[in-house]
Amino acid sequence: MPFIQVSMAEGRTPDQIRALIHAIHDAAVTIAKAPPEAVTIVVTEVAHDKWATADVTIAERRAQSEP
Repeated sequence: MPFIQVSMAEGRTPDQIRALIHAIHDAAVTIAKAPPEAVTIVVTEVAHDKWATADVTIAERRAQSEP
């Protein structure tokens, strides 16, 4: 019973998120041989001011790159 959790910065369209869920589900079924009905996928979108790498948030990095 795979439980797959994906965290990513917000900004994708519902269609993009749905396509990602579909691709991950297919991979779990094909590669892990999981029964399709047993695969659970949770996608969490994180606001740009709450996602940081190297102590700089996405929002800060984008603000720095704007002219």
